[in-house]
Amino acid sequence: MAPADTLKRTPLHDRHVAAGAKLVPFAGWEMPVQYAGIREEHLAVRERAGVFDVSHMGEIETTGPDAERFLQRILSNDVTKIAEDGAQYSVLCKEDGGVLDDLFSYRLGPDRFLTVTNAANHEKDLAWFRRHAGGFDVTLHDRLHDYAMLAVQGPEARGIVAELAGGELPRRFRTARLTVAGVPDVLVCGTGYTGEDGVELILAGEGAGKVWDAVSAAGAVPTGLGARDTLRLEVCFHLYGNDLMESRGPIEAGLGWCCKEDTNFIGSEAVRAAREAGPKEKLAPFVLTGPGIARQGNPVEGGGEVTSGTLSPSMNVGIGMAYLPPEKAEPGTAIEIDVRGKARPAEVRSKPLYSKET
Repeated sequence: MAPADTLKRTPLHDRHVAAGAKLVPFAGWEMPVQYAGIREEHLAVRERAGVFDVSHMGEIETTGPDAERFLQRILSNDVTKIAEDGAQYSVLCKEDGGVLDDLFSYRLGPDRFLTVTNAANHEKDLAWFRRHAGGFDVTLHDRLHDYAMLAVQGPEARGIVAELAGGELPRRFRTARLTVAGVPDVLVCGTGYTGEDGVELILAGEGAGKVWDAVSAAGAVPTGLGARDTLRLEVCFHLYGNDLMESRGPIEAGLGWCCKEDTNFIGSEAVRAAREAGPKEKLAPFVLTGPGIARQGNPVEGGGEVTSGTLSPSMNVGIGMAYLPPEKAEPGTAIEIDVRGKARPAEVRSKPLYSKET
């Protein structure tokens, strides 16, 4: 763990301190894990709106005549399908199919893309991009310290941001450059990590405080990384380092839908082989049917391992995801998880674990 005086800070650090946030080291950054409390913040996002500081996420800008062709080679999805001002999810694979990161890429022009990386993986991803850029007419720009990033999520999120932008926002998986709360040139993206509607705002760091203040004043509740984790797990979104890793591939993780092997991306042959043979294990969501909370690393009796686990604030039960043998990964299958030496009964469920309809 890095000493506090070596941790990076986002442009919103003073806002977090003023709000009484509990600050913790995370991927080399000093980040707010909670303000009022994880449960309160979680439910605010589900019921109204929350605002997250996600400025620790990295950005790599790719420009040049071969920008699309280069990204097609290293990203698992079909980059040619990203519409103008569109967004696309993909994974970054090693030659053996292991996952280096999961990413969102935004097309900002015919020959210009912005790819958002996970905070802990940014330097590794940037090095991978640079390593494979040879032979392509592209320029790579590290934008980590050029941008701040806010996520405004929840059923009221779009209304809050639209009011501050004075107009209609881009629909899901599209982007637009708008003036928000008087701050110009904000990239408003119809993406998020909570299972709720909303937008992510990418902007120059000097404007972040003004937008944060305006969004908060309009009713979005400041929300920390703790609730970000419980929200994403309820809807079975992957967390790199827990559910995704270099030792497992996207087919095992249930991400075959964002892998287009015919594009010949790096690792595509290994991914194709895993798809055709069938994975030896599958990532599956579960709900505990009795008391207890499973945590990362807890073994599943008879084979398998928990990758993520928490108490669901929306469902008020222990939930999680685990890599399981294929025969155990079917919804409705009863499993037992060893939680600190005690067998806890659970049941495999379908994705998402939580939805407003249930």
